[in-house]
Amino acid sequence: MPASPPRTLPPVPAGARPSGSPADLAAVWAVITGMYQAYTAGDRERIDSFLDPEATIWDSATPELVCGKGELDRVRDARPTAAVSPAEAGLTAYGQVIDVFADLAVVRYWLRVDFHAAPPELARNTAVLRRGGSDAAWLIVHLHEDVQGAADT
Repeated sequence: MPASPPRTLPPVPAGARPSGSPADLAAVWAVITGMYQAYTAGDRERIDSFLDPEATIWDSATPELVCGKGELDRVRDARPTAAVSPAEAGLTAYGQVIDVFADLAVVRYWLRVDFHAAPPELARNTAVLRRGGSDAAWLIVHLHEDVQGAADT
């Protein structure tokens, strides 16, 4: 009986999650942090550059699933202004766990939202990204925000 050919990759242990190359992990995390940098700068066009136009979002302040850019713009336009709600002073994404499955990535992370005149709050988030298009860029196709309450200062 002939011998089995040698494996080119070691077997993956049962229950193990894929991780990703350092370049993919960095590129995926850059999408997440870049989106929040754009949000802090008030740059809606740049925020949208990180989102698939048909992305779905469980927005922390909206009970319905937001489907696509048109619905997202309606949610954005309906948000209270800084005059009637606490103004954000900064956003910090951290504690990321990223898994890459070929052209799909799943990111779990914490987001600390600091306010000028209110206690900070924490949200746990999950983002699903896909790699595609002519430039093979990563885009967020789903984002789930889950506010956990006030952060320890």
